[in-house]
Amino acid sequence: MSQYRLDWFTKWAIYRPEKPAIKDQQTGEVLNYRQLNNSGNHLSLWFESLGYKKGDRIAVLAEFCLEYIALYAAAQKSGIVLVPLNYRLSATELEYILGEAQPGCILYEDKFSHLLIDKEKIKPLTDIRNHWNFDELIPAFNGDVEEDDALLILYTSGSSGLPKGVLYTHKMTFWNSINTAMSLVINSNTHTINVMPPFHTGGWNVLLAPILHHGGYVCMVKKFDPYLVNELMSSESVTVFMGVPTMLHMMAQQDNFTHSNFDTLLYIIVGGEPMPIPLIEQYDALGVAIRQGYGMTEVGPNLTSLPEQDAIRKKGSIGWPNFYVDIRVVKDDGTDANIDETGELWLKGPMVMPAYWNNTDLTEMAFSPDGQWFKSGDLVRRDDEGYIFVVDRLKNMYISGGENVYPAEIERVINTIEGVSESVVIGVKDARWGEVGKAIIAWRPGANIPSDERIRDNIATQLAKFKIPKYFMSLEELPKNDAGKLDRAKLKKLYS
Repeated sequence: MSQYRLDWFTKWAIYRPEKPAIKDQQTGEVLNYRQLNNSGNHLSLWFESLGYKKGDRIAVLAEFCLEYIALYAAAQKSGIVLVPLNYRLSATELEYILGEAQPGCILYEDKFSHLLIDKEKIKPLTDIRNHWNFDELIPAFNGDVEEDDALLILYTSGSSGLPKGVLYTHKMTFWNSINTAMSLVINSNTHTINVMPPFHTGGWNVLLAPILHHGGYVCMVKKFDPYLVNELMSSESVTVFMGVPTMLHMMAQQDNFTHSNFDTLLYIIVGGEPMPIPLIEQYDALGVAIRQGYGMTEVGPNLTSLPEQDAIRKKGSIGWPNFYVDIRVVKDDGTDANIDETGELWLKGPMVMPAYWNNTDLTEMAFSPDGQWFKSGDLVRRDDEGYIFVVDRLKNMYISGGENVYPAEIERVINTIEGVSESVVIGVKDARWGEVGKAIIAWRPGANIPSDERIRDNIATQLAKFKIPKYFMSLEELPKNDAGKLDRAKLKKLYS
């Protein structure tokens, strides 16, 4: 793979130098592709002067800002590896990640400095402004970067144990962008608002990197504000937007939702979890199409997409695999599942990670015995038209009376009950059945909450008896993790 295929910013600085690339919504400051490329070259020289070389890790503790994107440009050019840190973690949790990643330095935003215990390696993020020049053109920096070199180390949330560092390579970045552009409409006219944080793959790789690769425009919003996002849809001429269902629900509750101008918006990309049909219909009433998809940090992340015209006809589906994604649905015995049979989703393609950082054992466990397929840990089925449906996470499954029970299947039924906002089903120990289900439900304000028996009767009309939860409890709100997804691990710890 040529250097230019890895260094997009040099190319766009030649083709469209004055075209706006990145905007910091909070400050209003904008960098065009010439300025962004220049800053990347200058920072590459600065890191070289400090003695950093290809493969050295640079940790960053900050919200998205212009400096962060300039660092990304420098990483593409020089081969340094960015390690985005989660500023929502404790100092102790960050210390573990830093001990694993062993960065050469840590660039931090002032407001997060209290989270850093090791003061020897830290440098203020604003310091890099002294080492770039927007307008001084210097020759493109060539760090002899190869496609299999790491670009990012993205740490997972650690909800199932200690955080794992995913080696995200230049090759993965390129092919994820190609897959995304072939599935969606991504080109130099694309505009988006990025509300996802930099310590998740969603912040970098769902839309930001593919759009920068294709010469588009990204307005960065540091913190998700549903009212503001509704306003920005018009003022920033947004053509595509990505959010999780919780965000879209919050946007739909704002006073300005029905008055917002979505005329330029082709569709909204939804990930993380299925979007409820009533919410899809709310957006459809305003002419906004919804495209649901599926992804994961270790692979892609953009792996499947459901065409917007099928959002209701194939409700609950994650669609088909993207263009350069190969899949298998594998049963417990290692054979391929038939139509409507449940199996684990295995993935193969140029967008698969090479390894977890510094963890050979976990890497081996993540791949098939022949090393060719990444095992997602998600249980899926395919219907007779080839559409994929996520049944559940393998780790969420529980066994009741010898039968496999998948909570997501039950939750989809519970969420159709009038007044339900969202739900989680967990397995709890039972003397007779081994495990039984416990449904934890959040209700909409003012909802008429039915009795447990009525809820059971409702579920019984759609699911087998052994799938009906034995216990029910209500909460005002269900906890979310940093990605805005329901925090199952916390609920299981508190209520199992």
